[in-house]
Amino acid sequence: MAKRILTPFDSREHSETIVPIVAALARGAGSTVRLLRVFPVPDRVVDTDGRTVAYSDQEMARLTSKGLDDLRRIEVQLEGIPVERVVRFGEATEEILLEAEAFDADLIALTASRRGRLRRALVAGVAERVAGRAPVPTLLLRESAAGR
Repeated sequence: MAKRILTPFDSREHSETIVPIVAALARGAGSTVRLLRVFPVPDRVVDTDGRTVAYSDQEMARLTSKGLDDLRRIEVQLEGIPVERVVRFGEATEEILLEAEAFDADLIALTASRRGRLRRALVAGVAERVAGRAPVPTLLLRESAAGR
């Protein structure tokens, strides 16, 4: 049984389709769920004249706040389940795997984009790369054609 479920999300709406499945698994096993949002490391923000509007640390603080707010909205759907929210910065696959290790996850559950076999064979998406490298079981929910 998965007692610690890591569930990464991105900005795409379909990434939340896995929440009801995670909720059912967590309730059935008495699991803790860690919600994860990964952003690329931000550069400083400049205006059209080249003046710095926000430094990278300020942009990281803004994105952290935004990410936690987004995850709080998802957390509401997991009522009654112990939930933790984490925001990380870096390359998504690497950060998901690092967080799985830090959390001591028993399962990684995430949504994968539906792509054709040829495209998936040529360029693996984040979900496929995580599944291929994760040291724990990975549950991939492929988005439906209607959800595109």
